[in-house]
Amino acid sequence: MIASAALLVGLGACSATRSGSAGGSSSGAMEKGATIGISMPTKSMERWNKDGKNLRTKLEKAGYKVILSYADDKPSQQNADIENMVNNNAKIIVVAAKDGTSVGPAVEKAHEAGAKVIAYDRLIMNTEAVDYYATFQLEQVGVLQAKYIIDKLGLEKGAKGPFNMEVFTGSPDDNNAKFFFKGAWELLQPYFKSGVLKSISNHGGGVDGNFTLDKWQSISVMSWKTAQTQTDMESILDSSYAHGEKLDAVLTPNDDLAQGVINAIQTKRPDMKPGTDSWPVITGQDANEIAVANISQDLQSMTVFKDVAKLADAVYEMVVQLAEGKDVSGLNGSMNNGVVDVKSKLLDPLTLEKSNLTEVVKANFITQERFDELTKQQ
Repeated sequence: MIASAALLVGLGACSATRSGSAGGSSSGAMEKGATIGISMPTKSMERWNKDGKNLRTKLEKAGYKVILSYADDKPSQQNADIENMVNNNAKIIVVAAKDGTSVGPAVEKAHEAGAKVIAYDRLIMNTEAVDYYATFQLEQVGVLQAKYIIDKLGLEKGAKGPFNMEVFTGSPDDNNAKFFFKGAWELLQPYFKSGVLKSISNHGGGVDGNFTLDKWQSISVMSWKTAQTQTDMESILDSSYAHGEKLDAVLTPNDDLAQGVINAIQTKRPDMKPGTDSWPVITGQDANEIAVANISQDLQSMTVFKDVAKLADAVYEMVVQLAEGKDVSGLNGSMNNGVVDVKSKLLDPLTLEKSNLTEVVKANFITQERFDELTKQQ
């Protein structure tokens, strides 16, 4: 009987831990001025600098001590950063993972030490040691990009083309990249199947109507690098567009990749002129400053704006509620990380093009002065 009772107590404790990992209620208020850890993946991308700064500023104003680190695109560095936060008694750790799987051991140590873990924008995979997740509607990002291409090429109005299109996906170690592509490919694949859209290059082994979601990494760009995208796109242009072939569209999942494509076209096909039918539709994401400038000059067609200030607000509210021992409110979905369904706050992204580019100013994402500098005609 004693052994049975002990077993039941053990099972109960295990069950409670799992419930908490999937996004349960807080276990009690924390001391005033508790330490909060924020682990960002890199400083090399503009958006992560804004994310980290926004969240740290809000938390410090509220009286929390904040440890903010950037992992320099190295999973091992991010693990070390998180362990350092644990050693400094961080009660809540916010993680934008460089590699959603590799960061697992570090957040598990954080959980064992009693810290709550919030996945920021990128889901932490294959572990129970994640309590909440905040991001934007991931597939919707790809949907907006695909819809833009479909509209600009007139596909829903019956345009038959065929239109030449090249396709890129994001970093293979970023779980979000798959969802971005999934949202776009579900809309674009039927046009590839019918032959209205076609890729005339052999990029990634070839993209056609039979290309499946599980192959997305074959057309990916490690660490979302502009230089690598430029190299890949120059190879595509040299092999398949060197004799005046028309390029109608390029699906690029973020602004860094879009810049690489733009650089490649300007280098290899100077006959293509921005603002004319000779220039392809080029998509993006993040509303980086360079994208704002590019859109104003017709180099980039659109970007998907994810207002990171709103994401910081959402995570800030999570942190404060956890610190005060309250249940986290405002959750509107869940995302499965391979082990558990993580309770999530999912925000809506917005298509930005030349006609509504000032939305970045209205959202205080870019100042009016900086916007004017970026968009003045060269």
